[in-house]
Amino acid sequence: MSISVLIVDDEQLARDRLSRMLAQLPDYEVVGEASNGMEAVQATQEVQPDVVLLDIRMPGMDGMEAARHMSEMEEPPAVIFCTAFEEHAIEALNLQAVGYLLKPVRGQSLEVALGKAQRVNKAQLAALADAPEQRRTHISARTRRGIQLVAVTDVRFFQADQKYVTVRYSEGEIIIDETLRELEDEFGDAFLRVHRNALVAVRYIVGLDRSGDGHYQIRLRDVDEGVDISRRHVTQVRRYIKSL
Repeated sequence: MSISVLIVDDEQLARDRLSRMLAQLPDYEVVGEASNGMEAVQATQEVQPDVVLLDIRMPGMDGMEAARHMSEMEEPPAVIFCTAFEEHAIEALNLQAVGYLLKPVRGQSLEVALGKAQRVNKAQLAALADAPEQRRTHISARTRRGIQLVAVTDVRFFQADQKYVTVRYSEGEIIIDETLRELEDEFGDAFLRVHRNALVAVRYIVGLDRSGDGHYQIRLRDVDEGVDISRRHVTQVRRYIKSL
């Protein structure tokens, strides 16, 4: 039985080269290609490859973020990063945690890496966490349809409810297993804390409302209901709105 491989690289020549090398190896079959992280996550769900050869530097969603989203899948693939980083940079990126190939990829190195390939797990992702990567461009949630991706720029607000967080965006909402603190640390300049259980996207802030009993809510563009503001955050929110 052949091992299925998905090739991900933003350069067609690089994808073609990997495809030709895989054709020379017994028991491996290329089942798809992708040119960026978004396409990679979508293709992984569609063709369910055993292994993903994943470029790191790509426009939009990079390989590091794509691997993180893949790890949330019910049956995540094995991942081998392909990188043009110099060897001395590999340790800083902690790529040994998952597996890597230096570009230009050599046939023998590819065969060895494929033999060692393993699925990305949480321990490996923790080892990659300190890598100098860009923050995520998308939020992912596991749904009945698989992994659903929502662009961070499309998120109106995050609202915590016990151990889960609701993500409101233009087409509805998803539930994620992350904390507001983690989200605030990662996207702090794009979101404003208005309550201990809520972060709102600054790009969608319209104004501030106050009810007769002194209760405050923040109004967001394209959102029907207001988001509650706690008393301790009112001054900070007012100051921010005045600065707009």
